Amino acid sequence: MNGLTRSILCAVLVAIPAIGAAQNLDLNVSGGSDELRSQIKDAMSLYALVDAEDATPQALIAAAQADYARIVALLYGGGRFSPAVSITVDGREAAGISPFEAPAAIRQIVIDVDLGPRFRFGRAEIAPLAERTVLPPEFAIGERAGTGPIRDAVSAGVKGWRSVGHAKARLADQQVIADHPNRELDVRLRLEPGPRLRFGEVIVTGNDRVRRTRIREIAGLPQGAVFDPQEIAEAERRLRQTGVFSSVAVSEAETPNADGTLDLALQVAEQKPRRFGFGAEVSTQEGGKLSAFWLHRNLFQGAERLRIEGEVSGIGTDTDEIDYTLTLTYGRPATFTPDTEFYLTAEIAQLNEPGFTSNQASVLAGLSHRFSDQLSASFGLGYRYLDTEDAFGEREFQLALATLGATYDTRSNSLNPTDGFYLSATGTPFLGLDETESGFRFTSDARAYVGLGAEDRFVLAGRAQIGSVWGPSLEDTVPDYLFYSGGGGTVRGVPYQSLGVTLPNDDFTGGQSFAAVSAELRATARDNIGLVGFYDVGLVTEESGFSGDSDWHAGAGFGLRYNTGIGPIRVDIATPVTGDGAGKDYEIYIGIGQAF
Repeated sequence: MNGLTRSILCAVLVAIPAIGAAQNLDLNVSGGSDELRSQIKDAMSLYALVDAEDATPQALIAAAQADYARIVALLYGGGRFSPAVSITVDGREAAGISPFEAPAAIRQIVIDVDLGPRFRFGRAEIAPLAERTVLPPEFAIGERAGTGPIRDAVSAGVKGWRSVGHAKARLADQQVIADHPNRELDVRLRLEPGPRLRFGEVIVTGNDRVRRTRIREIAGLPQGAVFDPQEIAEAERRLRQTGVFSSVAVSEAETPNADGTLDLALQVAEQKPRRFGFGAEVSTQEGGKLSAFWLHRNLFQGAERLRIEGEVSGIGTDTDEIDYTLTLTYGRPATFTPDTEFYLTAEIAQLNEPGFTSNQASVLAGLSHRFSDQLSASFGLGYRYLDTEDAFGEREFQLALATLGATYDTRSNSLNPTDGFYLSATGTPFLGLDETESGFRFTSDARAYVGLGAEDRFVLAGRAQIGSVWGPSLEDTVPDYLFYSGGGGTVRGVPYQSLGVTLPNDDFTGGQSFAAVSAELRATARDNIGLVGFYDVGLVTEESGFSGDSDWHAGAGFGLRYNTGIGPIRVDIATPVTGDGAGKDYEIYIGIGQAF
């Protein structure tokens, strides 16, 4: 048959309409579990094709011939290295049917699979290995054999060499012999580490507005240092966290340079530099809230962020006391080090809180540094001016201050954690200007989570908050440096900031010390439905260090969670446990993510 005739015949075969796809598709697996049978079905292309309306006999035969290899590969992965697979099409073995001899119609396809015995590793060798390379425990003499442990061993071996600078480490040779009489698999793997390399030139492409020099600074790839794949992963993370780029990818040159360096190609795609948004909220306690922001992601072509945000809250409350806040935030990544960011925040606000009213302005500049995935810290210097009215009358405050904060976070998920803990602490020494007194304010927030049962069906969650201010007397302390308790962030079920200090003249103000403890039991009722029971306790004392007059309150309740892709939607209903409203009054809280 010449080429032209073959081409015409193929075209005719393709043009023939499907005159009957397979009426029956039977899978027979000897000695296999229902789970294995399901895995075999998922691996095959026949099952996806047989239900298609346009499946032709030619397509079914091609799929059957390809499914031999798919089934065998699956069984090899499970340690069965002597399987027998038969696929018959109307009684004929599919492997022997030419695509040019496909029948006009197919009535039945039968797949017979004889699994054969499971094999174990009689020999499991891989060499040479870099120091501290950890091989998968499944790749060992006597363990169940399979292609998966072999691949994992190769991956671990190559990764071990790459982690010490051998960027071009690879599998050079392999010997895999199946000993059928003994049902053993003998595996010998030889790695080729290649030369130890150093980071070479970083070639940036895809940038439009962001300068290449700034991209290299943010990436922080140490040119001339020994190659380390972790440095590449960190570079990609730093660039993504700027919010400037929609995609970031670092690839290695195929061939090292003659001087022992390896060039890297850094490909980026930028997002639109400007963004704006707005929001609206309604609360039975705090009234309506409107907010809007404008964001520039690349202010000076160096991935600097400028965000201007405004908020109006308290709309429609009985007191009609509206809060206004206007905030400007500037951030510059990779300042001094790749993991250090410079920030500048300026804010003006009018606040109407239960214990005080205040018109204020502030500015704060500082540095934040990321030490690891879990640990970060910040330091800043700033100035505050406040014109306030509270239980002690109308006053003005001026402060020069410093802030030092740190956060350690090992939670599995920030919105819905099932294990780990979270610890943050902030210290604020302040120097009073004019007639304002000096002092120190400290706050801390600790949270812990323990999963119980299969797949962490139950989770015990606990939270402890403390705070205190030292230096000035109660009446000379900046009003918003005092502490209150009550509401969604402290004690649920009682009114917002309802616990503080009641003065001899019955005026209400905050205290100089505060503590709160919360406990929750979270349970998964269905795949995406959760139930929560909780109990909160709060304490406020008049003086520093938890001395002086004190008072406490508690709230309890239950909640419903609906899990979404971005975190659970939270609905909590709580009632006071202490006071006249115990068991009578209640509050409802709605949000995204767990309460803590």
